[in-house]
Formats: sequence, structure tokens, C-alpha cells
Amino acid sequence: MAHLDFSRFKVLTFDCYGTLIDWESGIFSALRPILSAHGKLLSDTQILEMYGELEVQAEQGEFRRYRDVLQLVVSGFGQQLGFEPSEQEKRSLPESLANWLPFADTVRALERLKSKFKLAVISNVDDDLFAASAQRLKVKFDHVITAQQASCYKPGMKIFNLALKTIGIPPEQVLHCGQSIYHDVIPAQSLGISTVWVNRPSPRAGVGAVKAASGKPDLEVPNLETLANLSEN
Repeated sequence: MAHLDFSRFKVLTFDCYGTLIDWESGIFSALRPILSAHGKLLSDTQILEMYGELEVQAEQGEFRRYRDVLQLVVSGFGQQLGFEPSEQEKRSLPESLANWLPFADTVRALERLKSKFKLAVISNVDDDLFAASAQRLKVKFDHVITAQQASCYKPGMKIFNLALKTIGIPPEQVLHCGQSIYHDVIPAQSLGISTVWVNRPSPRAGVGAVKAASGKPDLEVPNLETLANLSEN
């Protein structure tokens, strides 16, 4: 893949969950006990595929908080697999999010990137839920743009437009880094923003816990450490 000229970027924007935070482990930690309690055996790949489709469905229509989206995801697993999750089980997925951990390379890579660029987050999340993750990420972001602020979930354009307005620089000086072709690469590129696909290893290779889509990112890396290394060359 062509080398990316990092010197033309002033701000690096990041998807959070799946890119900075290991959300697949987090999703499994919350959903496996529910599935087990109802006698349902699914492979990791099946869980991720169902999650990706159910999350997109729950984000359609009138805007609702991500906390409520996640409860609807749990309800959706029940509907598709033939069980009725309890209220506590529905809440357990959003409540688990504060405990989801960064990938091993995330914090150090962000610290390295912060020495050269301003950093921002563009995330499909509620402000209070991200605040818990921000504690674990340790690096102070220059801007945080959430779905709650925009009343819009990626890949919707309102959240990206809000991000550009908040950051206040032309799109060609922004580099957006995300795990999802569907949520991040395609919409960012449509606004003239260069993109990095952070294609981390997953049981569902190349897709993870999101809706499948095909696109052509400007750069593909397997993790954030690789991104930090390339930015310093």
C-alpha cells in the first residue's frame, strides 16, 4: 500500500471501541454469561456477526443513547435465539463497558502520536460511557466527539461534520483511524479525510464486531504501534 505522507496531517482522529479499546473481549465478557444462562452455544464469530448486525439495527430511526442501543442488542440476541433476557442481563452489556480495557499497544502508541499531532476521538458512544474509557486510555485528547453530542451514529455524516467543525481545520489535514470500514473509512473518505484502517486480529477477520463493508483505506495497519512507527519514519 502506498506510503502516507504524515507531514500533511495536524490532527489524528480515532474510533475508540475496536480501535483503542478491546471491545471484542468486552462484548464476550458480557454476552457469554447471558447466552450460557439461556443454554445457547455460539462461536466467537457468530457472536460478533450477530452483534454487528443488531447494533446497526438498534442505531436506526430516532436517536437513542448508546446505553439503550446496547440493551436493545441484548434483547435482539434473545429474539433471534428464542429467549427473554432479564432487565439485569440487558443492563449488563452497557454496564460492562467501563471495564473494557485498551489493547496492549494503545496507550504507549497514543503517547508517541501525541508528541507530533493533536488527537481526537470520534466515537459511537455516550459522553459518560466514554469518560470511563478515557480514564483507561490515560492520554488527554484535544477533542472528544460522541454520538450523543451529534445525535447521530457513524457512518452518519452529522457526527463527522460535527467533528470537523469542532476541530476547526480542513479535512485534508485530518487523518481518521478506525477498525471499521463501514463506520469509519467510507464516511470519512466521502468528506475528503484520509483514513487508516486499523485491522486488528479478530475471530471474524477483517470485520470484527461490525457490519461488513468493502472500502479502500489510504493505509492499513494491524495495530496502533505500527501506526506510531510509520508516523515517525
